[in-house]
Amino acid sequence: MKVAYWPGCVSRGFTPELHGSMARVAPLLDIEMVELDRASCCGAGVIAEHNQELADTLNGRTFALAQQVDGTDLMMNICSTCQGAQTECQERLDASAEYRDHINETLQAESGLTYEKGVLTNKNFLWLLVEEIGLDELRSRVRRPLTDLRVGPFYGCYIVRPTDRLGIDDAKPRDMYLHQVIAALGGTVVEYAGQYKCCGFPIITMNKEASLKQAGRHLGDAADADADCLVTPCPLCHLNLDLQQPLAERTVGRELNMPVLHLPQLVGLALGLSPNELGMQRHVVKPSSVIDWSTAVVGGVGGERAA
Repeated sequence: MKVAYWPGCVSRGFTPELHGSMARVAPLLDIEMVELDRASCCGAGVIAEHNQELADTLNGRTFALAQQVDGTDLMMNICSTCQGAQTECQERLDASAEYRDHINETLQAESGLTYEKGVLTNKNFLWLLVEEIGLDELRSRVRRPLTDLRVGPFYGCYIVRPTDRLGIDDAKPRDMYLHQVIAALGGTVVEYAGQYKCCGFPIITMNKEASLKQAGRHLGDAADADADCLVTPCPLCHLNLDLQQPLAERTVGRELNMPVLHLPQLVGLALGLSPNELGMQRHVVKPSSVIDWSTAVVGGVGGERAA
């Protein structure tokens, strides 16, 4: 499968372990990624709140770059915030020929690019796993089943809301895909109160205490449900849940010690890659429970798990 690959700015800056783990996992899933290295930020929040047209122009440019990749009409991202922002932008561009022409005028003048309606499909890696590769195929590629690893899904806001825009319905239960992927990899899905809630990142610069309380509450809920780790398809969620976790502990007044994995890291573990190969040493909260589990499996502890 060939895809135009949009890593997003966060995965190349703040969370390079996400970008790196995706690069390692892709060949194991026969995904050929053509990186859109000239693409810019999707503008979610920061740019869009101040200048929606600028954000739409930036995303239109990214879509136009993806449309230039030969042999595919599929663009893949690894950031659910990008997914939400870009889906909203694409909906606006596709809904109005007049607005689309206006954006294309700017693109043509600046870079000679044009966005064409109906040519490109943009999917987060999570959606691609379920809808393009398929759960049965994913299951067949597992080399180290995540047996006995208790994983809490953390979706983040932009990949589950609003449901109509994101195409979530009975035919495409995208708000259950993380659950399904964890199960396909052999892990145990841990249900907890915060799995569909906001991580708190969007308000951290305006109300840091409220943001940290949100993160701490979700992490505490997962700990109380006996999760070994969380997994998220959003690097911004990862920043608030992992990078800010020591501050969240102080804010909520309890120890949390909850490892937070990027989705490609969890997939990579099941496909046989080691925690170090997946960049887990870069996490603020050391994923000791995951590393211990991986070591036990490799070492043959647990019988059925090691097989």
